[in-house]
Formats: sequence, C-alpha cells, structure tokens
Amino acid sequence: MKNNFDDMMCLDIYLSNETNEENESLKHNLEASKSRPMPLLCWDIFMEGYHERLINAKKEMELKEVLSFAKKFNWKNDLNLAFSENDYEALIITDKHQNIIWVNDGFTTMTGYSKKFAINKTPKFLQGEGTSLEIKSRIKENIIKNKPFKEVIVNYKKDKTPYNCEVKIIPLFGENTTHFIAFEKQVV
Repeated sequence: MKNNFDDMMCLDIYLSNETNEENESLKHNLEASKSRPMPLLCWDIFMEGYHERLINAKKEMELKEVLSFAKKFNWKNDLNLAFSENDYEALIITDKHQNIIWVNDGFTTMTGYSKKFAINKTPKFLQGEGTSLEIKSRIKENIIKNKPFKEVIVNYKKDKTPYNCEVKIIPLFGENTTHFIAFEKQVV
C-alpha cells in the first residue's frame, strides 16, 4: 500500500504543475504506467530520502546485533540510549582484555580491514608511528577505570593512510565490566 500512496503523492505533485490541457494529454500515458511499481516521474523524490533510510536501516540492524550480545552477556547498559547519543561509522566490541569479538561493516569501510582479520586482535593493530603515546596512555587509563570516555587518536588504514579517529568507548557490564563498545568515526 505504501508504494501506491507514494506513487499518488508523486503524481499529485507533478500534475499540480501542469495545465489542464497537458494533464489530458498525459492521461493516456499515465493509464498505461499504472502497472509499474514506481513511475519514473517520482524517482527523484523517492531517491531524496533513500540514502538516509538505508543508513538508518543498517544502524537498526547493528543495534539488534549488539542487543543480542547484551542478552548473551547480561549487560545492563542502556544500549538504545548509547546508539541514539553517538554518531559513528565503525562499531567495535572487545572483551575486557580488548580482544575484538565483533565489528560492523562500517569498520571495514573506514579502515580497509576485513571483519575476519580484526576478530581476536586488539585495536592496537590500527596504530602506527604517528599515534600519540600520551593518547594511548589516556585510553589505557580510562579503560582501567571502567568509565566512558572520548578521545581522538591517529590510526592507520590497511593501506597505511593515517586518519584521525574519534573514539567513544563505553564499558559494558552486568555485575562487572565484561566488554567494551567503541563508537568510532573519522574526523578532520
């Protein structure tokens, strides 16, 4: 039903800009196109929000994936709130020893490393000669304190290109902290 409604809305917008004579000349063509799922007349309107809807659908799937981990490990965090408050490209879940147990597709897009490559490694493989020892030390201290924090660190893509990575790390806990989730995005 939604497609028919969207089609009618597109058609109404298009026809409202036409004269009566133009509407009559189009009537025959429009009758023939009723069987099409999406008339070409409204493709631009459809595509306007398509990319945003696609991103939102991916983020919903990622949240569901993380919630399945939450159920498995009995995390008490409000992950819905964490997702709504944090903008990200890449998601990384590590165990308490910082071994990666899961990454999203955005991780591969941002870094060039495959999910398979990242699993069971620590995020240190993303660091290099331009990575600040001071920032690495602050990250380590905050992880030990089990408190959420945000830092910007220089990481390296698979092709060795450096990039500034904003990392927001949140401890995931039941009775105690068992894992960490990192919301990451490339920044200027």
